[in-house]
Amino acid sequence: MAKKKRASRSTKKVVTKKTTIELHRIAHYTFFVGLLVAIVAGLFRSLIGPEVLVTTLVILGFIVGLFNLTAKETMPFLVASIALMLAGIVNLGLIPGVGLYLRSILSNIVVFVVPGAIIMGLKTIWKLASD
Repeated sequence: MAKKKRASRSTKKVVTKKTTIELHRIAHYTFFVGLLVAIVAGLFRSLIGPEVLVTTLVILGFIVGLFNLTAKETMPFLVASIALMLAGIVNLGLIPGVGLYLRSILSNIVVFVVPGAIIMGLKTIWKLASD
């Protein structure tokens, strides 16, 4: 009888680990999809309506922030998020020819990254408060 309980516990651990790996993989692909959507929408600005674009990027960024980032990636992600937000202030539209496209792409990437940065910031604060 005891052997069955041990087998069942190890099976639960394997299932939980497999589920975690699958969520991480889904979030990993979500990150690339979000970047692709941000770039394509920046190049073809009239392709997607602004409400749909922002909603899609926010949801994808939220998923990335919840499931994709590990404790080791927290600080680099938050620093990169701050750098992107600050780069978004620059008026790239003044660059002849490609400026409007660069501005649109960067704005879309910022919209995609900010929800993940908020989630990671809250996770970090929660971890610091619980220690």
